[in-house]
Amino acid sequence: MMELSAAIQSGTILLREGLEAMLVIAALAGMLRKAGALDGLKPLYFGALAAILASIGAAAVFEFFYNGAHDDRVEAVVLAIAAALMFYMSGWLFLRQDPRAWQADLKQLADKALASKTVWSLAAISFLAVFREGGETVLFLHAAATSSGGWGLGMLAGLFVAILCLAALYVAMQWLALKLPLRPLFLVTSGFLFVMALRFVAGAVQEIQEQGLVSFHAVKSPEWLQAVGVSASWEGMGTQLAVAVAAVVSTLALALRRPALSDAAAK
Repeated sequence: MMELSAAIQSGTILLREGLEAMLVIAALAGMLRKAGALDGLKPLYFGALAAILASIGAAAVFEFFYNGAHDDRVEAVVLAIAAALMFYMSGWLFLRQDPRAWQADLKQLADKALASKTVWSLAAISFLAVFREGGETVLFLHAAATSSGGWGLGMLAGLFVAILCLAALYVAMQWLALKLPLRPLFLVTSGFLFVMALRFVAGAVQEIQEQGLVSFHAVKSPEWLQAVGVSASWEGMGTQLAVAVAAVVSTLALALRRPALSDAAAK
């Protein structure tokens, strides 16, 4: 019974913490496969692998110097950077939802620099998405192992089952992405990254609030609204709204400029 309890605990931790990061990487990988931009997969996976190693290293540092307690300020910075990159990639995908425009961008040498920046943005997004969850995962698993008598068979079995579940979800998402038309896939991925970015904004504000640097005034909102990423405080909700408006306005402004720039280039 003890082993079963440890298995459920470790598996739940890995599933809960890893699912969010896996969804980001799977969505971007599916978009790249569908668009035929397979060169972008290496930086994407490289960022995820680097984040796993960095998470283990960071967890060891926090365990040694801070007795296993994470630093809210560091996490706030990670969340803010991840949100900014996700907003950028969300807008980039929205502007290139036209399959013909996407294929032209891949072929034109004039867009080589932009394509390069985008590829490394993918690596940075995957790194930060995994790193944000990875450090907490290692610390939570360490605490779970300590409370259950160490890294026994139950703990390892739970992790193994959770990894299989995450892998199955990843494969299913890749299969579904290849079945979808390119434009809806770009739009869905863009919207998903936008929502995730807003969740990260709320998380960054919450970390700062926990440090007492920003006040907290609770919002009486349904639990499902908070579950989809809306902040539980007026300060966080206001920040989310301001950032969302700025992102939408800037993206639409670029979308309106794009036809004019294309016509000028054609002349």
